[in-house]
Amino acid sequence: MSDEAQAPRSPGGPTRLEDTPRSPQWWARRALAALSGLLAGAAALGVAELAAAGVRPEAGPVVAVGGAAIDRTPAPLKEWAIRNFGTNDKLILQLGILAVLALCACALGLLALRHRRTGAAGVLLFGVVGALAATGRPDSTGFTDALPSVVGAIAGAAVLYLLADRLRTPAPGQNGASDGGGWDRRRFVIAATAAAAASAGAGALGRALSGVGGRAAVASRQDVRLPAPASPAPAIPRRAQVRVAGVSPFTTPNDDFYRVDTALVVPKVDAGAWRLRIHGKGVARERTLTFDDLLRRRLIERDITLTCVSNEVGGGYAGTARWIGVRLADLLAECGVRPPSKGGPADQLVARSVDGMTIGSPVEDLMDGRDALLAVGMNGEPLPFAHGFPVRMVVPGLYGYVSACKWIEDIELTTFDDYDAYWVKRDWAREAPIKTQSRIDTPKPFARPAAGTVMVAGVAWAQHRGIDKVEVKVDDGPWQEAVLAAETSRDTWRQWSHAWRATKGTHTLTVRATDRTGETQTEKRAAPIPDGASGWHSVVVTVD
Repeated sequence: MSDEAQAPRSPGGPTRLEDTPRSPQWWARRALAALSGLLAGAAALGVAELAAAGVRPEAGPVVAVGGAAIDRTPAPLKEWAIRNFGTNDKLILQLGILAVLALCACALGLLALRHRRTGAAGVLLFGVVGALAATGRPDSTGFTDALPSVVGAIAGAAVLYLLADRLRTPAPGQNGASDGGGWDRRRFVIAATAAAAASAGAGALGRALSGVGGRAAVASRQDVRLPAPASPAPAIPRRAQVRVAGVSPFTTPNDDFYRVDTALVVPKVDAGAWRLRIHGKGVARERTLTFDDLLRRRLIERDITLTCVSNEVGGGYAGTARWIGVRLADLLAECGVRPPSKGGPADQLVARSVDGMTIGSPVEDLMDGRDALLAVGMNGEPLPFAHGFPVRMVVPGLYGYVSACKWIEDIELTTFDDYDAYWVKRDWAREAPIKTQSRIDTPKPFARPAAGTVMVAGVAWAQHRGIDKVEVKVDDGPWQEAVLAAETSRDTWRQWSHAWRATKGTHTLTVRATDRTGETQTEKRAAPIPDGASGWHSVVVTVD
């Protein structure tokens, strides 16, 4: 039996226009039912955001469900999203979640028109999904993370039940009937307006309260004064930057530095409250460090190029910055850690982020003499929040998913046999040294340069090995050696250029690099999964 009151009907058909199937009033009433569902969804999200302000922003249902979706998305689909949406992938995911919720809310509103209790129960079911997603995240604090979704769902269910009641068609003479027995438009408008206003107010208040903690973190970053490094980076030679328009700058500005991670909400950590724990196998002396503890240690400054494993051949997920931080190997040695080659029992360092991310790095690589850092600064300023403030790992020669833990708060020494980090559980390789790669920055694909001398230029990298040679090929012609810019260190990319005597027609330009070990970049194409893309980068141009 429907919750909706049934109107008496005459032998000739319906007695009221509102009950006439497919009449304008019939459509209007169902449109308002769908609107009721949307308002109920808005109420659920607004109240949930307010509740999340009292727990933590990451416990909000959209963020929790989005994070759960990222965790369960197959790696090839993630690569497709990064390839097609770039750094907007998280925004697209959140918009997609909201779109799905809006469609489901409309459907529940239509259902509630005849079955109020069932429609309201549907809203509660979505709250259960959000609660499970929140408590199932790696960074979950337990039951309290479920509260925003649960409280929001209760509010949404109540709003839908109330609005659906206002759309009911009372029997003649029943209280609330208007215009000879039709549903009460005035009562619906008042209730809908009140629900919309309350939802917007709850959401705005929730964002304001959530921003309080964020403002404290912002203030703590503004208060940071980075000490002068005991070992400063050498000045970058002027000849390290080729004088060719269109080539990436040697040092990547912070605002332009690529960002690829799983955090839907960038963590904002108060440096004053931050702590780093070091423990695990082979740790003779466990330690807990504060941010000030790190700043008081011997700091070193280095130019290091980072590359994301998701970077396609010729892609832009590579950048160079001047990092300042503490040498990780020194800190581990003080805790009694020895690399496996010297009898240490742990071969993997698992770094944990405040958002629950786990990244596993080979202990041997971290302690082999390279400048593996716990970085506190980037290009002369404290780390930006998006790049890991207050502290992150930076390790030259390893892809970020096995080394570059941002917002780090825990270091555990263990073994690869005992523990699989986040990406390894998703079929990525345990160990991932960066492959030798090169890229043509100019001319761009499908460019139309004029005949004559055309400068072909770009960058090449093989961090911790260094670049020894770059070669360029035009169509099926011979490889021609490019001119290399000055090298800053083997841990940074190297720019190159080649003067091409271009003739009219369509041509394919191809580049390859050789590193200091003598290994030449392979022609064989490979996707990023499981340990980084490979192949030669080519562009097609038409010379006029």
